Amino acid sequence: MAKKKSFVIRIDPLKLEALEKWSADEFRSINGQIEWIIDQALRKAGRNKKENPDLGNDN
Repeated sequence: MAKKKSFVIRIDPLKLEALEKWSADEFRSINGQIEWIIDQALRKAGRNKKENPDLGNDN
C-alpha cells in the first residue's frame, strides 16, 4: 500500500455536516468520502496520471 500524506483542511461547518451524512450513507469514513470525491473529480477532469489500486477504482 502506498504511503498517504496527511494535511489540514479548513471547511465550512455546513459542508462538513453534509459530508458526515453523505459518508455515513455510503458506509465510509469522512476521510474516505473526501478521497472518493477527489478521485471522481480527477477522473472526470482527466487529471489522473496513473490509476491507483489503493483507492478502490471501479475500472
